Amino acid sequence: MTVPTVKLNSGHGIPQLGFGVFLVPPQEAEKAVSEALEVGYRHIDTAAIYKNEEGVGAAITKSGIPREDLFITTKLWNDHQADEKPHDAIRASLDKLRLDHVDLYLTHWPAPEKDTYSHAWQKLIEIRDAGLSTSIGVSNHLPEHLDRIVKDTGVVPAVDQIELHPAHQQSDVTEWAAANGMAIESWGPLGQGKYPLFDNPAVIAAAEAHEKTPAQVVIRWHLERGFIVFPKSVHRERIEQNFDVFDFQLDDDQVAAISATDPGDGSGRVGAHPLELN
Repeated sequence: MTVPTVKLNSGHGIPQLGFGVFLVPPQEAEKAVSEALEVGYRHIDTAAIYKNEEGVGAAITKSGIPREDLFITTKLWNDHQADEKPHDAIRASLDKLRLDHVDLYLTHWPAPEKDTYSHAWQKLIEIRDAGLSTSIGVSNHLPEHLDRIVKDTGVVPAVDQIELHPAHQQSDVTEWAAANGMAIESWGPLGQGKYPLFDNPAVIAAAEAHEKTPAQVVIRWHLERGFIVFPKSVHRERIEQNFDVFDFQLDDDQVAAISATDPGDGSGRVGAHPLELN
């Protein structure tokens, strides 16, 4: 099964469907990633703060899959944005991942109270230029943060990885992305189980129409919207189901009905607010 590729503004492609390891315990990460790679995933998303980069690296090494067939993302944590710490952080991550470069390196949060996110972005540009990451981007950045880093450096991030699911679609960020040639990645794409997404009548109707699970329908909704998405699970059956989303398509009415879930006032957020996490 071929996963569609999204062309980034860096000129490189990224598989539109990947496998996330947020909250996957370190001792379970190797097994989960190994199973994901066996199922067919080639895009793995981790972060230094997840503390499971070693398990991801072990799975990559043992898989025997050629490096050029894999797309690996990791992220710079907030406490390492200042001074030369980003350079130390990427090298520490690469050691744990057993890689000489990642395909995408992100600043994890803007952490505005620290006021180091623009400096961190400048350091990520250096990291990219040093060949330690093929592409660079950000995570959880709002338009005000994006405007500043582009003003300071002239470099538009390849991606912004944001909380995005039917109840919280962040249209201000997605509109900025569309206007500036930046891709959007969805974290928490299924709402992290924190609201009854799978009881949504539009999701249920689409699932019944296509003989798919509600989760498969929501993943498909992300793909139809053009977002890069990486659901997570430590259960083999769910890992397989989440990958089995390329034999059907939602029609425009189904996409619109699911999109109408967002109340539009930010109340659907289930994770931290980018202005509050420092």
